[in-house]
Amino acid sequence: MNARIRAVFEDAGVRGWLHAVALDAPESAVEVDADGVVPMASVYKLPLLAGFCRLVDLGELDPLSRVTLDPADRTPGPTGLSALADPVTISLRDLAFSMMTVSDNAAGDELLGLVGLRRLAELLESFGLQRTWVRRGTEGSLRDLQRRTGLNDPDAALAVLADNDRTDPAGVYEAANASASSPRDMTLLLRRLWAGELLSAAQTEFVQATMHRQVFQHRMASGFPHDGVRVAGKTGTFGALRHEVGVVTLPGGAAFAIAIYTLAARGDFRQPRVDTAIGEAARLAVDLLR
Repeated sequence: MNARIRAVFEDAGVRGWLHAVALDAPESAVEVDADGVVPMASVYKLPLLAGFCRLVDLGELDPLSRVTLDPADRTPGPTGLSALADPVTISLRDLAFSMMTVSDNAAGDELLGLVGLRRLAELLESFGLQRTWVRRGTEGSLRDLQRRTGLNDPDAALAVLADNDRTDPAGVYEAANASASSPRDMTLLLRRLWAGELLSAAQTEFVQATMHRQVFQHRMASGFPHDGVRVAGKTGTFGALRHEVGVVTLPGGAAFAIAIYTLAARGDFRQPRVDTAIGEAARLAVDLLR
């Protein structure tokens, strides 16, 4: 039954990994290589959000405490605090919001530093995630890419990945070298978050409301072009990687956790066919589960 989804990936020129389940009937699933472990790119911000919110529940972090981010020390990026010219003082709660809604790299790296890699690993294990690890944020990924390309400028290093006439640096898309996860792990995390199994009611609501306010609608949401369908998602992009994980809720209330990872044959910065394929694959998965 997955041949149509595989065909969508093939037509878009990508290798695809997918797992989808209905929230109220997780025993039935649609999957394409769902246990494959893939570099997450900015999808790492979802398990980080869950870890941050658990620490808020435990009283280890105060969501209203404030930090100041200086432009000289912030991770570069096209959105959020990463793109601003001046120092910004912001609450941890708003850092998490910016990290998720506009995939703010500076906010994500700051929050990751506050949670800590070792503490986050402990939390993800407690959540039941067996094929998910966060080894670094965006800043670490850019540093690794600069090392592999021998370039000091992160934009120049990213341009190497986008140049289809050049060979990608060895190991750049290997899960062992990156923050990575499997689609099945991500739908498990989404199911447990939506069921209220991992966080308090207040933090569960914060996660769900924040994910519903993600601004990017060109991937998973493109497969459901109707105002009555709600998509709460998190995208991820790095080089030829294009991902989105999220929960799709239909007008009648039926909801589906979906995780889709892709690795394109080309490295262009803009890949609308791949973005559309993610939406089409999500729609096909929901059709098969209904």
